[in-house]
Amino acid sequence: MAPMGIRLSPLGVGVFCLLAVGIIYHLYAGVISSRLSAFRQKTNVDLRDLLAVSVEAAVLGGKEVKKVRSDNGLQEQSKGKTREGANDPLTLGDLQSHRKMYNLIHNTFPDVTVYSEEHDNVVDKEATWSRNLPADILERIEKGKEVPADSVTVWIDPLDATQEYTENLVQYVTTMVCVAVDGKPVIGVIHQPFTGFTAWAIVGQGSNVRPRSSYKINPPSVIVSRSHSGKVTSYIRDAFGNNTKITPAGGAGYKVLTLLEMPASETAPIEQADVYIHITFIKKWDICAGAALLTALGGHMTTLKGDHIDYSGSELNKEGLAASVGVDHKTILEKLPNWDPAKN
Repeated sequence: MAPMGIRLSPLGVGVFCLLAVGIIYHLYAGVISSRLSAFRQKTNVDLRDLLAVSVEAAVLGGKEVKKVRSDNGLQEQSKGKTREGANDPLTLGDLQSHRKMYNLIHNTFPDVTVYSEEHDNVVDKEATWSRNLPADILERIEKGKEVPADSVTVWIDPLDATQEYTENLVQYVTTMVCVAVDGKPVIGVIHQPFTGFTAWAIVGQGSNVRPRSSYKINPPSVIVSRSHSGKVTSYIRDAFGNNTKITPAGGAGYKVLTLLEMPASETAPIEQADVYIHITFIKKWDICAGAALLTALGGHMTTLKGDHIDYSGSELNKEGLAASVGVDHKTILEKLPNWDPAKN
């Protein structure tokens, strides 16, 4: 007698075949998905191209900032109050600049992460990079320095010093782009819309700005925020003495520029400072570009405790800020009193 076997009805055969096909599909789909993911991770971007796009984006955003200001159509709103109780304004200049800057960078490098201070739903798929590289970038920066796209975080500040912008204190206004690689600031661009000057740098490769020839430290001239100051005056006098010159100014980008040698400008003169101190919370799109510039020039931007700031993930730096170039940063930090920005 022949051995008994499993007999399936036509319906059972069909169900069995469908299950088999499903299993094979999921196995292959998993393999394909894994290979596609690996392929995406291998996408690289050239740092010189990133710099050129960042400069172009900052300049385009600056044109919008300047146009809105000259048209006197700010359409000012309030995003609420800051932690220190100051008004946090939003203008048409912020939004128009954001749209130009964000869409240009996102469309050119879709595989990198882009954070902007502003958010809206306007998508401009036609915004494309001109592929023009400024002559000074071509002269000073080598092509071929590539990094994985998934290691890149771009921080955009479409209009730094919005409060001062509403008050027509345009010397403080900048647009900024920073490129961080694995959380470290590598490219910094700070553009002044009302003078047309753009400061840029790539860490380890070059910059179009430089430190001044001399700085003071006993005591230094310290630049601080005019609208998010907290108890900064007493903090600085405790650190450096009662004779310390303290200059309030708008915009984190502007304050970094005061540490550098800058071209003279009658329309938006730059003050000079030796150290930049901030003792309250501050967003990373405010400080990343300045951190890259200072690092490229041999300077430092750290927390008040001297820790490096990670420019990936969370948008908020809660540990205060100390920035310098051309002086011994460690000496500056040693003079600073203990301070917890989260409690002040």
